Amino acid sequence: MSSSRPESANSQTAPLVAIKDLSIGFTGKKGTTLAVLRNIDLQIYAGESVGLVGESGSGKSTLALAAMGYLKRGLRVLNGQACFREDDMFTQTRDQLEQVRGGHIALIPQNSGQSLTPTRRIGRQVAEALRLHSSLPAVQHSSRVVELLEQVRLPDPLTLVNRYPHELSGGQQQRVAIAMALAGEPSVLLLDEPTTGLDVTTQAHILELLSELARQSGMAMVYVSHDLGAIARVCDSVAVMYAGEIVLQGSARQILLDPIHPYARGLLASIPRLKDATLPRALDGRPPAPGETGNACAFAERCALAKPRCTSERPPLQSLASGEAVRCHFYAEAKNLALAGDKQRSARILADTGDATLELKEITISYAKPGLMDQVLGRKPSSTPTVDDINFRLLQGETLGLVGESGSGKSTILKSIAGLLSPLSGDIIWQNEDALPASVEKRSPQQLRRVQIIFQNPDESLNPRQTVAEILAQPLVLYFGLKGAALKARTVELLDRVRLAGHYMDRLPSQLSGGEKQRVAVARAFAAEPDLVLCDEVTSALDVSVQAAVLDLLDDLRRQSHTSYVFVSHDLAVVRALSDRVAVLYQGRLCEIGPAQSVYTHPSHPYTDVLLGAVLEPDPDTTPTLIADDVLELSPPDRGCAFQRRCPMSLGEQCNTQTPPWQHSENGHAIRCHLPLFNTSPLKH
Repeated sequence: MSSSRPESANSQTAPLVAIKDLSIGFTGKKGTTLAVLRNIDLQIYAGESVGLVGESGSGKSTLALAAMGYLKRGLRVLNGQACFREDDMFTQTRDQLEQVRGGHIALIPQNSGQSLTPTRRIGRQVAEALRLHSSLPAVQHSSRVVELLEQVRLPDPLTLVNRYPHELSGGQQQRVAIAMALAGEPSVLLLDEPTTGLDVTTQAHILELLSELARQSGMAMVYVSHDLGAIARVCDSVAVMYAGEIVLQGSARQILLDPIHPYARGLLASIPRLKDATLPRALDGRPPAPGETGNACAFAERCALAKPRCTSERPPLQSLASGEAVRCHFYAEAKNLALAGDKQRSARILADTGDATLELKEITISYAKPGLMDQVLGRKPSSTPTVDDINFRLLQGETLGLVGESGSGKSTILKSIAGLLSPLSGDIIWQNEDALPASVEKRSPQQLRRVQIIFQNPDESLNPRQTVAEILAQPLVLYFGLKGAALKARTVELLDRVRLAGHYMDRLPSQLSGGEKQRVAVARAFAAEPDLVLCDEVTSALDVSVQAAVLDLLDDLRRQSHTSYVFVSHDLAVVRALSDRVAVLYQGRLCEIGPAQSVYTHPSHPYTDVLLGAVLEPDPDTTPTLIADDVLELSPPDRGCAFQRRCPMSLGEQCNTQTPPWQHSENGHAIRCHLPLFNTSPLKH
């Protein structure tokens, strides 16, 4: 990846987007003006991709939205400009803004569910984006809708155009949002965590698509993300933000390989690595609230290099001969700070003594609804099950990672364990006792307390009308009867454990960032003191430092209380950092399961190889290996191996017609494949 501005940008006399000394803030309770962005200068040229990185609340999304002249309620411009083609967006009329937004500047939001209308079919929503933001004749809209859905790797677009958003997975909803943003062929694309809900293979293909579109059309991209691997893949330059300021700016190679600001080095140390079974190191402390820093370095309280000068003098943004710009008094010393985490998670060998927290026996789940004749005859609907023949045991204190692409059945299995989705057949056994009731309504209060679930999207699980204190009070009152001072003290303790200060108690979910909402959801699950926590993409909305802290918290809770986890994530490095065993799912079928160390170092199923090869590392010099066909399927084939159509090592007729057998090793590593266990793989990780 080029470390310099694209050639198309060098020939352009003026940037497409120019942020000039921009400060944005709000009025506090005492009437004081508090800044959330301070003196931002940023230029973006045609064909250039700029990454904005930093922890939640650093101002990344606020800056990206300001580029299209949008401010969240309560915010106002304190000084400066946000110009598109030399026109200040904050001085434009409503009609002028509507001409720019969607067509010239398009946004892909972090939460795709909030950008889709739940009562309208997918095809109509994409067609509406074409009608509003493109000059394409109406007669061509239907075919263009299908083309856009194919571009973003959605399976069977002719079927999906007639579905509603709730009938798609989170990753599929996100791809629809990307298709809608691309409908107007914008000059500038603002991406606010666009790959949060995507699996590793889809993410790699989507990022390749966006990069290709930028190269072909000269489209500029502003990419807001916690995922430094994605930033490394698509961005030419990177701006690191902290407490509303740009603290470091330069080429992607400079920033991601050897940054000269202590905060940037701390972020890199917070990232789990695919090759290491270690817990990443979280940054100490938390970012300051608006107005807390005064005339000091905003990072001083958390910085290992801090000296008295840092607490009394705000450092300027200095331009260096290397092309970088840095806001630090002692940046020359930053290279002495480590770039990787150093907390080794001790290996644990769990003997299968029969003391299982949870056991799934031949679980089959289907979303198909019985038709009239099925109801009359009392038979099951004739369709391929979404999840079929799932068997595994979860030991006390063990973490089992479930991995696979979107639509592989990971979240479906969690919902079934939680009692939110009854299986078609099979049993869920709790602590070697009788089967758990299939429906949550039939479970006792103790059964409900012991099994908690944290959902992928906190907006769907947090009551928007309740404060954080009220949300956390529910399990504390319901299960433990806490009141008054004891209730408040326990609430503050829970917030502190997920790195939120006590002043968050009075906030509503709408007043929180995406990462802050997810931390509240994590705290609520822990409030019940559960024996089993079902984690559905629990860290997907978190910045890398908070993610590291949550992973450390999960690991500590497991050791203290022997809590068990079923951990679903698209981030395979996160799964390795936390999991004792890993189960790989494709189209609702288990294809590989075993100790995490064994699965990651000796992946034996071709699908596991594909997943590991698609992982993005925070290194601009590496590229993912994608050897499976760029296709997603709505359902597995009627017979043979579920992965047969995409397998790079297919044996032909045998894989197409014969159900593969399970093969087991002595250490518990098993695959369901016609190829031999520990077969040599064509991929190198």
